[in-house]
Amino acid sequence: MDQRRSPTIRRRRLGAELRKYREQAGITIDVAADRLGCSKSKVSRIETGHNTATPKDVQDLLTVYGVNGTVAEELVQIAREARMKGWWHPYSTVLTGAFVGLEAAAQRIRAYEQQVVPGLLQTEHYAKAMLHTARPDIDEDEAERRVRVRMQRQSLLIQDDPIDLWVVLDEAVLSRPVGGDAVMRGQIVQLIEATEMPNVTLQILPFEAGAHAGMDGTFTILDFPEDRDPDVVFAENATGGLFLEKNDELVKYHLIFNSLHTAALSPEESAAMLAKLAKEPLWRSRPRDSA
Repeated sequence: MDQRRSPTIRRRRLGAELRKYREQAGITIDVAADRLGCSKSKVSRIETGHNTATPKDVQDLLTVYGVNGTVAEELVQIAREARMKGWWHPYSTVLTGAFVGLEAAAQRIRAYEQQVVPGLLQTEHYAKAMLHTARPDIDEDEAERRVRVRMQRQSLLIQDDPIDLWVVLDEAVLSRPVGGDAVMRGQIVQLIEATEMPNVTLQILPFEAGAHAGMDGTFTILDFPEDRDPDVVFAENATGGLFLEKNDELVKYHLIFNSLHTAALSPEESAAMLAKLAKEPLWRSRPRDSA
């Protein structure tokens, strides 16, 4: 299956289409569930993309909604694709939420990070050090599986049809030596290499910028290649994160990102700063007061 046709995005598309045709037919979720012989929560979760519908369920719902012909055939095909396994399926025990599936389908990703290097740009040593410190509750095997899937995600940047990645990185991320001096220097070198990739834009938001639009927290905006798949914002937190899809939410985060990248150093200035930090790291130039 084409990487862009991620089962996660197909499930999301299918749910949105089914909801549209149900509303156009003037049918409530209660009625749809009764005709399908299931609970209304099942219909609701299919429409929100949380549940995978069988092709038969989709055909039955479309019959109730009076939809047939090529439209019905296309949606039943999407239902088949939505039931396929993504490359990340073997790691499902250590993944929560739908982010990896949406990321795999994205055409462009814009992200603001204020604490850590984004997963798509992390070195293996950095990822291990961060996980062992931030998640002391997980065992060694789970940590290794999490690192493995994170490294595999990075293939999105170098595949035949790579995603466009644009990251605004707070200077604080570069001031904290995750894993110690050697690990963090290696991470900075990898960031420098990333700036040379034609599909990656990296900007640093310096401390001198002062207060800024992204102070409420880290977020990622995912854009998809097809117009029928609207953007989604992922706002990360300690328990996973929230997916925001309402139009007013999307507008707000687009404005925030535009403000951040305007306030940040240019890509050229950011690359120069990274090169300097590789030789003179911030954590080495700011010794703690012995008192």
